[in-house]
Amino acid sequence: QVQLVESGGGLVQPGGSLRLSCTASGFTFNSYVMSWYRQAPEKERELVAGISFDGTTRYADSVKGRFTISRDNTKNTVYLRMNNLNPEDTAVYYCKGGIGNIFYWGQGTQVTVSS
Repeated sequence: QVQLVESGGGLVQPGGSLRLSCTASGFTFNSYVMSWYRQAPEKERELVAGISFDGTTRYADSVKGRFTISRDNTKNTVYLRMNNLNPEDTAVYYCKGGIGNIFYWGQGTQVTVSS
């Protein structure tokens, strides 16, 4: 059974930091591209960051220099370190694992940036 379980979300003040984690099971994690997406209220889900099996990363322009994606294949876990958060980062953050035409999604974790 495939599972992607996110954790680490919460309420943080502007300028603060959070680290999201996503632990996977049920598929060959180290072969998959792992990504973080987010969806704000009344907006479409958007790609935040992705990391391939060889560690190549990519980021949305809005988070470059603030967010860092990483993975630990020994723990089947992908991380998203988020620094200098602002209210525009408020969203539900989703973890996604993909290879070819196969995709798996986590249930999401809420991140709220507010004073």
